[in-house]
Amino acid sequence: MTQTTISTEVAKLIQGKNFASFATLMNDGSPHVAPTWVDLDGNTILINTARGRVKEKNIRRDNRVALSIYDQENPYNMVSIRGKVIDITEEGADEHIDKLAKKYFGVEKYPFRSPDEQRIILKIQPEKIHHQQPPPQK
Repeated sequence: MTQTTISTEVAKLIQGKNFASFATLMNDGSPHVAPTWVDLDGNTILINTARGRVKEKNIRRDNRVALSIYDQENPYNMVSIRGKVIDITEEGADEHIDKLAKKYFGVEKYPFRSPDEQRIILKIQPEKIHHQQPPPQK
């Protein structure tokens, strides 16, 4: 089913301990894909990264992105999302990376922080969502 708002089932995938493959566009138009942690705020998808990384550079030039997320317990339950980054903010980014570290690692503080990095949150507005659910079990 294709949609533009995040359903309860898709929200569960995003809020679960599932990684996203996150695609941005390089200067020459080729894709750049990186595995990343993912979060949700209402109908806005959140990606936390550090200022100056390839993801940020690509998005500042072209804000179109895509994500693919699958349930680590059942990869046939998956979602692909295309959308645009509508905001890049430092506000709350340090607390947010700690929240993600708790979700994915079970620790209170993000353990890979370097002293000179500035965390940012990429806020993504979905434009096309395709959720594929596995067939019912008999």
